[in-house]
Amino acid sequence: MKRNPVVPYAIIGVLGILAMIILASVGVNQMDEVKGGNEEGAAEEGSGETVSTDPEEIFQNNCSMCHGADLAGTGSAPALNDVGSRLSQADIEGVINNGQGIMPPGIVQGEQVTILAEWLAEKK
Repeated sequence: MKRNPVVPYAIIGVLGILAMIILASVGVNQMDEVKGGNEEGAAEEGSGETVSTDPEEIFQNNCSMCHGADLAGTGSAPALNDVGSRLSQADIEGVINNGQGIMPPGIVQGEQVTILAEWLAEKK
């Protein structure tokens, strides 16, 4: 009696489909958790999205890709670990709002500009 060669492929296919269903349901649950509730350190904005008021979180989400997670800078962007000794808070706000060099303007907007500039101005 010969075994049917299609059976192992069918079993793998069914297991794959079950895995996708399970992963999709986990993802939907995580999406609901992200949408629901206001986390600590965030403020509501008129658009319905939450806007962080934590300067370190603002930096990590918007600036760390170029300036480095530890403010040490990269090949394309300068170090910010001592930016407060070179620029005032108003100067830092100007750079954030208007851009400088290869940095485009408006990466951070609204109240977050002031929060981030104040935090960076303390770095001396």
